[in-house]
Amino acid sequence: MAKQSDTKMEDIIALTKRRGFIYQGSEIYGGLAGAWDYGPLGVALKNNIKRLWWKRFVDNREDMYGVDAALLMKDLVWIASGHVAGFHDPLVDDLKTGKRYRADHLLEESGVSVNGVSIEEMSEIIKEKGIKSPEGNPLGSVKRFNMLFPVKIGATEDGSIAYLRGETAQGMFVNYKNIIDSFHPKLPFGMAQIGKAFRNEIAPRDFIFRTREFEQMEIEYFINPKDWEKYFEEFRKETHEFIKEVGITESGVHELEVSDTDRAFYSKRTIDFEFDFPFGKKELYGLAYRTDFDLKSHSSKSGVSLDYLDDESHEKFVPHVIEPSFGVDRTVMAVLASAYREDEMNGEKRVYMSFKPAVAPVKVAVFPLLKNKPDLVKKAREIFAPLKKALGAVMFDDNGNVGKRYRRQDEIGTPFCITVDFDSLEGKGVTVRSRDTGEQVRILDNELLSYLETKLSE
Repeated sequence: MAKQSDTKMEDIIALTKRRGFIYQGSEIYGGLAGAWDYGPLGVALKNNIKRLWWKRFVDNREDMYGVDAALLMKDLVWIASGHVAGFHDPLVDDLKTGKRYRADHLLEESGVSVNGVSIEEMSEIIKEKGIKSPEGNPLGSVKRFNMLFPVKIGATEDGSIAYLRGETAQGMFVNYKNIIDSFHPKLPFGMAQIGKAFRNEIAPRDFIFRTREFEQMEIEYFINPKDWEKYFEEFRKETHEFIKEVGITESGVHELEVSDTDRAFYSKRTIDFEFDFPFGKKELYGLAYRTDFDLKSHSSKSGVSLDYLDDESHEKFVPHVIEPSFGVDRTVMAVLASAYREDEMNGEKRVYMSFKPAVAPVKVAVFPLLKNKPDLVKKAREIFAPLKKALGAVMFDDNGNVGKRYRRQDEIGTPFCITVDFDSLEGKGVTVRSRDTGEQVRILDNELLSYLETKLSE
């Protein structure tokens, strides 16, 4: 029977490198902490997740407008949003080695809750409890560390300062007026974006969970404040539907109602969707009612009115915002953890990724039974070509014997493997093997595409 509950992080990391999902960034130079490169299968998995998200939250709706804002943004944007003054993590130094750590992480690992604890209080707790660094050395006072990445723009030494965006949200808020002027939408309406964000994490860790460069799928949904609870609940339900759609284990997802002391000052209500990762329960997604803080801040700082005029009531006001926020990399991590399986098949230990077909990087693999038989290879290519054209994510595989190919495709997470054998040359169809069960059925050539399309849509 396939096991999932005791999945180890190191097993997933090893598989993702071995099979071309994810590599360490700058690996041949010793690697760069907090940076990961997606290989061919990782890119396919990530793109499938992003396509499903965009289809659900943008293409299937009439009230959503997609944007792709610049990675570089003026410093005034981040001053207005509060990031320059308040986008901090608690930093603490190992007084002996000089290594730097997140103070809240060290406290949590020592069994101390950091909910509602200020940076000043963290220093006192570390001192009182004698908490040491991971190397066992004394720690200094906790300091505020700003996570924005500043960038000099221009050809001169004293060029102006901009920032790599710390979140995708502000790119939507500063384009709110452009959408109003270009499309004249009626409330409620949303802006959606998938893109990179950058945070100078003190201690990136847990594989692709906490990194310095990451990708977000976010919506800023503009509403009349009297309706906020209605739309908050709608997006809460839609988030659970998306979780189900991409194949994240639903029983491993938990809603955390963020308390007043831990919630961002501009938020009236926030829910964190936490997931049971192999390294512990951590935040996967967030849903926040950001009120009108961002639009009012940008209006004040820029001097540009961001009011909305209701054509029916003739009321003028600054819209409030519901923000569903999804991390792409954390989704990939949760999908990998949910899909990883170990079992026995034909008396041998097997590892396979039980991806839903909708996210699987490869949907179908086609094999000739023997690679040294030209007739079988030719027939396999004839089977492969129309499937590749129709389904896209189809792989031709003739490396090693059939058993090794099955194991390789199982680790990749390919739902179906097709073997072309000597009976195939006599018009008796091909063998189609299911990844999860290992069961094989014989399907005629002219029925193959229809059979696979039906199975892949289940």
